[in-house]
Amino acid sequence: MKSEIRTTRPSFIGDQFKFENFYASAGCLRIAGVDEAGRGPLAGPVVAAAIILPSTWYSQGLPRSLQGLNDSKQLSAKERDRFFQSITSMHEVTVTTSIVEAEEIDRINILRASLLAMNRALRQLSPAPDHVLVDGNQISSTEWRQTAIVKGDALSFSIATASVVAKVTRDRIMFKYDACYPHYGFAQHKGYGTPQHLAELVKHGPCAIHRRSFSPIKPVNLELF
Repeated sequence: MKSEIRTTRPSFIGDQFKFENFYASAGCLRIAGVDEAGRGPLAGPVVAAAIILPSTWYSQGLPRSLQGLNDSKQLSAKERDRFFQSITSMHEVTVTTSIVEAEEIDRINILRASLLAMNRALRQLSPAPDHVLVDGNQISSTEWRQTAIVKGDALSFSIATASVVAKVTRDRIMFKYDACYPHYGFAQHKGYGTPQHLAELVKHGPCAIHRRSFSPIKPVNLELF
């Protein structure tokens, strides 16, 4: 099936299942939300998650354990962990993830790596989705009909759950990397370019999980930072 970008939008607001209900009313039985985490850091992977929620939730609402779910950036780490545990333990929720490491990011660039991660996560869904809701821009080269939603992680529960799973999965990866490379503080900043991280780069230079194609690691004088 060729990728198709739907521009039609439901006209009502205030319901974070409005997109799901809109496409379900058009005959889509399996609607996936997809999102990524880790596009901006200087180190570590980009992680994508794809999720299909039960269609009964579109009319009944989220279960009690997911009340308060939102864009992962609006949640505390403790809240994200709690929602992650609930989402991934529910047998009626289909969850897949995909990881693209720093070496591949350097080879193909971060935009392509992010799209690759999302496509890989979607391809793991079985059965395949009838329609995909994606946060931000459309996913190029995907074979599913899709709708790109600006700030979709705050407007669609399907995308919000994917956002939480991608973020928590990546954070846990960075905690593990912190044990391997303790000088950089990955457990605190998760690879983002904080003053602490930049200072450690000046002191120790990049390690194996740093993205060599990113400034200030890409040939530039770290002492400037």
